[in-house]
Amino acid sequence: MTGTERHYFARGNTARGEVVQYESALRDLSRIYVLQGPPGTAKPTLIRSLAAGIRNEGEDVEWFHSPLHPDDVDIVILRNSGIAIVDGTACPYSAQDTRTIAIDLTPAVDSRLLPANYEETAEVLNKKLSDAYSSAYACFADALRIHDEWEAPYIENLDFQKSDEVAREFSESWLASPMENKQAAVRHLFFGAATPLGAIDHIQNLTSGLNTRIFIKGRPGSGKSTLLKRLAAEAESKGYDLDVFHCGFDPNSLDMLIFPELGLAVFDSTAPHEYFPDRTSDRILDMYERVIKPGVDERYAEQLADIKSRYAQKMKEATSYLGEARDVHFKIRELYRTAVDFSVVDRSLSGLRNEFVNKTPTA
Repeated sequence: MTGTERHYFARGNTARGEVVQYESALRDLSRIYVLQGPPGTAKPTLIRSLAAGIRNEGEDVEWFHSPLHPDDVDIVILRNSGIAIVDGTACPYSAQDTRTIAIDLTPAVDSRLLPANYEETAEVLNKKLSDAYSSAYACFADALRIHDEWEAPYIENLDFQKSDEVAREFSESWLASPMENKQAAVRHLFFGAATPLGAIDHIQNLTSGLNTRIFIKGRPGSGKSTLLKRLAAEAESKGYDLDVFHCGFDPNSLDMLIFPELGLAVFDSTAPHEYFPDRTSDRILDMYERVIKPGVDERYAEQLADIKSRYAQKMKEATSYLGEARDVHFKIRELYRTAVDFSVVDRSLSGLRNEFVNKTPTA
């Protein structure tokens, strides 16, 4: 029996800087193995390797991708076994966490093979990396201010009574009966991220096994995130388990809710993560049609065209800085990689590999 495979982000490059949701992602696990060591010790590759094949044994696997290198993973969680393997560089952890077992790969780096001035070089590269991130975050912050301009005409023309009606209809359809004698299990995550390749999301993967998907359409400012926040609060108060997905651009907003017990996903299906129904059970909820007074697009057409253009330019600029950060990070990795003895890495991981293959806890 093959287990499920789900893809997420728990770290985001956002208009509010770097935002992480690792604590939420790692809750309710029994053991967390943290791979420590400098860049270049192939921690993301090792994490993938350790988890390879385990899904074929019926294990449900959760992959948490890097927003800088989307093909890399920061964390792999073996959900059935309650085990996580973590890149300690990408995912800081608490040494006081009794679940944590650190595996230090630093001894695999032969300092004699490092360039004579590697410390100075590393310092310069790390400064460039920090500057690139800072520039990206500044551009995203500018883009968010422009996005606020974009929302304004729609907020001014939003019918709040109709918005309440939409929330009430959903609650009556899906959340009418509280879960008995149960506290909600709630995780806060990202389904997508701003990356050097542009916006990437895993909505289709995350909703693939669900019975019903509700695609929320609408313009910025038409109440999509507000609706999701209201539903999340009500569901939690009534004991429903919930995966809450924050917006990868503005983490103060919500983009999706998954209700595992209901087999239901409700998500913002607008750019840059715009999808359309392709199953008979899919539904569309158009907030523009339901709650916005008619004619806003037409009355503000010229103003909105200018806003969209400025917003797109700032997002493009931010993405280019993320590309610079990725390129610098590659150089940092390569600085150390040539001095790594991977046979030492292999020996360091032998016990952990035995646990994953044979399910025998490492000492």
